[in-house]
Amino acid sequence: MNNRLYFKDNKRLYEDKKRLFSKIEKERTHIGYYNLPKQNINYILDFADSFDKSIDTIVVLGIGGSSLGAKAIYEFLKPMEELKRKLIFFETTDPINISNTLKEIDISKTHFLVISKSGGTVETISIFKYLYALNQNSNLYTFITDRGSNLEKFAKEIESKVFYLPDNIGGRFSVLSVVGLIPLALCDIDIKLLLKGADEISNSFFNDGKFKDILLNKAIFYAKNQNRYNINCLFAYSQTLQYFTEWYVQLWGESLGKKQRHSSFNVGLTPIGLIGPKDQHSFLQLIMEGTRDKSITFIKLEKFEHQLNIPNLSLKHLESLDILNGVSFHQLLTMQSDSIIEALTNEQDIPLDEILLPCVDAKSIGALIYYYELLTSLVGELLDIDTYNQPGVEAGKIILKKKLENL
Repeated sequence: MNNRLYFKDNKRLYEDKKRLFSKIEKERTHIGYYNLPKQNINYILDFADSFDKSIDTIVVLGIGGSSLGAKAIYEFLKPMEELKRKLIFFETTDPINISNTLKEIDISKTHFLVISKSGGTVETISIFKYLYALNQNSNLYTFITDRGSNLEKFAKEIESKVFYLPDNIGGRFSVLSVVGLIPLALCDIDIKLLLKGADEISNSFFNDGKFKDILLNKAIFYAKNQNRYNINCLFAYSQTLQYFTEWYVQLWGESLGKKQRHSSFNVGLTPIGLIGPKDQHSFLQLIMEGTRDKSITFIKLEKFEHQLNIPNLSLKHLESLDILNGVSFHQLLTMQSDSIIEALTNEQDIPLDEILLPCVDAKSIGALIYYYELLTSLVGELLDIDTYNQPGVEAGKIILKKKLENL
């Protein structure tokens, strides 16, 4: 994985970067996600190896951080790998979605992973109740939760398998923990390679590798320019990254939209996920000629396994587009993104950078996920916020439970 920054490194920021790195090193001692790349995953691999061979579908019951990360990785890798099982997500209380998703599965050949850190997630438990009413065979359910939660107590009551979240890991930072690794391993995704990619970014950042300066420079730029460029667009040039952009929106929005620790100011950077070239024909116009309040990160693949070429075919009245003949779709997609980058660079007041992924594999997506988790932590520290709580979300949950109690 490579990252090219098109905005300049300010050498005068040496002391700022030194202080920021020191704070993140200190934070690493008590925030759990930092150490996930080096965790022991043998118990997860043993669970996957001994799993019931008759099961052909894994269903995740979870919402937000309990589902988005695993979904991003699964959907990124699915087009390129022959996976052992399908992975399906119940992540909304929309009855239309629940009914349609149920049509996709044979419950007798399905295993359900119920994921709730607190055990009190309304959306997850409401869907679980509906499914449990259809089939109460406890062998069909595995629970992932905190030790001591009411969900753990229920799981033990019905004698189902329980896995526990590591300490001090919030939902949106949990994809490289049991939350994401178990469903992915059950589908035969190489979770060792996934963690290897994350570990390479971790080692590079914490041991003075190339990503240390890249991430520090990028975080400081975002924080120092938060009032001018308060919208961050992730423009991914591969359809396989669609769900990664959704994960990024949750990570960025829920982590960085906060009230500051030492003031009454509300701060935040608004995330927007885009897919090229589709969004070149919609949102790009706003970027190019709209208010100069956006920074752009392009994500591109260096290698595509599917080599499809546009045929040497001339169409009557469309001869001007014979310039496409013989061009590979990969080449066309790369030229489309490069043309947009060049056009935006010419504007000079739109900050942008470019992330290059070597190919579609577990190592690449593992590296990308850890890169964005680190970047989020760095920006949060500079914004003087608690990156890991979500009081705005909790406020809505409290009101919802009161409404339910009053029905």
